[in-house]
Amino acid sequence: MNRILVVEDEELIRTMVEINLESQKFKVRSCESAEDMMEILEEETFDVILLDIFLPGMNGDEALREIRKKSIQTPVIMVTAKSNLQTKLDSFEHGADDYISKPFDVQELQARVKALIRRHKPEITAKN
Repeated sequence: MNRILVVEDEELIRTMVEINLESQKFKVRSCESAEDMMEILEEETFDVILLDIFLPGMNGDEALREIRKKSIQTPVIMVTAKSNLQTKLDSFEHGADDYISKPFDVQELQARVKALIRRHKPEITAKN
């Protein structure tokens, strides 16, 4: 079962994403801050991380830079309400694999997650 980490400070969005990804048979863990994410990543691995940019404390871009410094290569989809080109370019520069803007369609989010898993774990998806 593929594992997804959702890092989102807005409880309603976090819950909606969890429910929708779990309905697609993903195992979902979530937290509401980048600091919590860093602690979780010290003990667990995931197939994809959904990381909000605007978080309390350390923002998503800073957190992304930190996990890449630690050589964590888990694919990351940045999630944010800010969709201007420079924000997207900054996220890709910091190591993001994909980017989705709020509000988003949950089917599109599911498709992006599945696509990242196919690219990063082809041996698993080939068996399914």
